[in-house]
Amino acid sequence: MSDENDCGGLPAYGPWVWNAYRAYNELLREKVKKRFEAQEGPWMDELATQLVELVNARWEGGRAGDRKESEVLAKIQALLAA
Repeated sequence: MSDENDCGGLPAYGPWVWNAYRAYNELLREKVKKRFEAQEGPWMDELATQLVELVNARWEGGRAGDRKESEVLAKIQALLAA
């Protein structure tokens, strides 16, 4: 019996190796997500709020909507520049 599969002579690993690999990737993803949330969370919350305001301004339309849309776009631009 051989330790190689039929695909290019690479060693045949059991499913436990791929499960361990997926678990490690999930752990790494969660760690990065937590760190990013801790550093960028408040900024992202403010940006999300302004994006919702932009959608609402576009939905309302009209003259007041155009003015409101310009104000929200200015706030978004300021957030992205900071």
